[in-house]
Parts: sequence; structure tokens; C-alpha cells
Amino acid sequence: MAESANLYDPLSRDETYGSNIAKYLVDLHDSEGTFDFCGGMMFQFRLTEKLRSRLALVAESGGSDQNQPVVHGASFDSMAKIPDYEKSAAADNIRYFHGREIRSVPSAKGGRGFVLELSDSEGDPEGWTEGEISGYDGWGHDASRKWRKVDEWEAEGVKNVKDNYGPEAFGLNHRFYLHYDGGKSFWLSAEDGCEGKAAEAKRRGYFQGLFN
Repeated sequence: MAESANLYDPLSRDETYGSNIAKYLVDLHDSEGTFDFCGGMMFQFRLTEKLRSRLALVAESGGSDQNQPVVHGASFDSMAKIPDYEKSAAADNIRYFHGREIRSVPSAKGGRGFVLELSDSEGDPEGWTEGEISGYDGWGHDASRKWRKVDEWEAEGVKNVKDNYGPEAFGLNHRFYLHYDGGKSFWLSAEDGCEGKAAEAKRRGYFQGLFN
């Protein structure tokens, strides 16, 4: 399991992974790493089995593999600034990723019950459903979008969702991209502008954990 400094400290991360972003993402997943959204909303980072397998193969080929995920520079602080951006459900597992924010997950690291899942855009049994693709409008406000419960995902064909997240989980699908900020922190950003940086979850007190 990767050391926390290598996952969250920009200098240690770059020394350890260099341009092998696929390896970094796999290690974040394997270490049950976390992202800090909105100044304290800690989300555990998770890859579906299919996307993890894809990234692990890319990682074995090294940082020069053309299928390495792209991490944009600090000037690309919104998805709309990426060249050739368009509003769609398209993802390529390199520049754009399918993902979900999932809530009410009892086992989630970070103490808030939140998981940020990335899935493979090609034939992933845990990935986006036909309904999530056809109805995608992730550039809009969350309040106007369709949130799904576990039973709805299962009815639409998503595999393992209850086993992974529990019977009370619910969530919303987003497209994501990766970028750095001016200090080289690593950010995972949704199409609607909500974003979080890789950050170690602070240990929470007993009563805080009870009432999240």
C-alpha cells in the first residue's frame, strides 16, 4: 500500500510517480485514498474493477504510454476550458471519465459516508447505465438532475452496487477530468465545477463519526 505522503504531498507524489498517472490512480484506489471537496467534504476514491484493470495495464507500460490519463495544468480550472470540449456524455478514460458521487455509504473512508467512483466508459458492468448516458446533463445544477438510489441502479443493470455501497446509498453521475493547481495539488473535477483535491482524511472523533 502506498505511503500517504506519496499520495498527497505534491513533491513526494511527483518523485514517486512522475508521469505515470495511471499508477497513481490505482494506488489511490488501493489505499482507499480520499479527496477533499468543498473544504471538508471527504470522499473516498474508488475505481470500478474494470477501470482499475485498464489503468493497471497502462501503468505497467510506464508514463510514456499514450493511454495515460491526462492531468491538465492549473489554467484549465474548468472542464469547459479543455480544447474541443462539448456538452455530452462522452468519455475516453484518458481526458474525460465517467463517474458518480455516492452518498450514505457506511464503510466510506473520510467519516462522511461519501464515495467518488470512476468507471470505465466501455462495457463496464458497474458503469453508467443507458439511462444515465441518455439523460446526462452534468453541466447543470445538481438540484435539477436525476439522483438514483441503489434499487434504481440495480433495476437499470448496475452490478455489485449494493454489495459495494450498502442498501441506503444514493448518488448522481458526473463526467470528471483531472488537473493541477498552482501548487501542483491533484484535483478531480466534475463538469458542473464541483471539485476536490487529493487530501488525507483527518482522524475524526467518536461523536463526529456518529453524527455525520
